[in-house]
Amino acid sequence: MARQPIVGICADRKLIGRHASHTVAEKYISAVTDGAGAFAVLLPVLDTPQSIEQTLELVDGLLFPGSYSNVEPHRYGGEASAAGTLHDRHRDDTALPLLDAALARGVPVLAICRGFQELNVVRGGSLHQQVHAVAGLHDHRENQDDPLDRQYAPSHPVQVVPGGTLHQISGALQIQVNSLHGQGVDRLGNGLTVEATAADGLIEAFSVTDAPAFAFAVQWHPEWKYAQDAVSSAMFAAFGEACRKRSAVRLASHG
Repeated sequence: MARQPIVGICADRKLIGRHASHTVAEKYISAVTDGAGAFAVLLPVLDTPQSIEQTLELVDGLLFPGSYSNVEPHRYGGEASAAGTLHDRHRDDTALPLLDAALARGVPVLAICRGFQELNVVRGGSLHQQVHAVAGLHDHRENQDDPLDRQYAPSHPVQVVPGGTLHQISGALQIQVNSLHGQGVDRLGNGLTVEATAADGLIEAFSVTDAPAFAFAVQWHPEWKYAQDAVSSAMFAAFGEACRKRSAVRLASHG
């Protein structure tokens, strides 16, 4: 059996009972193992982050998943968060420098929801902390009282930029996506190319313009029942293919 590429998935830090734990939702793991055809490794977010160099030597790709927490606003020069906003300093401390280093090294990256926002911040961008409170923008949050299938159901269309990465992946100029986010891109970061926008103009997908490998981010959640959605399936397949290419090059260089 051919060696599967190794994909590191950045964890969140949260309390389970009284114990600090490092967690990744199973939907992301399944999308990596089955959708991308890769071997998933979960990356903890410790008080002292593990070596970036050793992490990048281990993996053939990185997934930065969604989370209930938000990037701390001081990371992008934002005002203090509203009371009760959930943050995860440990994830920020691990994910932001790891993302930056991965892009520089040509490690394939797929960033989803919080990961999308992290990648924008890494590139010097800023975030709307409450999209629904910004004049002209819609409320992109889910109804948390709804069952999961309704929360993750297609919510609105996005317009896809012709000729871009998402257009190549999807073959479509408009696709339907789910919407479960309170924050979003305010100022787009340096060297990022818009790939899709919502009807209100909010950026929903972007790529890293001159990245040497796959480096793509979406605000929605393609991991949810990805196999039932052609665009989501194609997205994880494209990510997996980029990881396999990196794996082949690395194996050849060590062979």
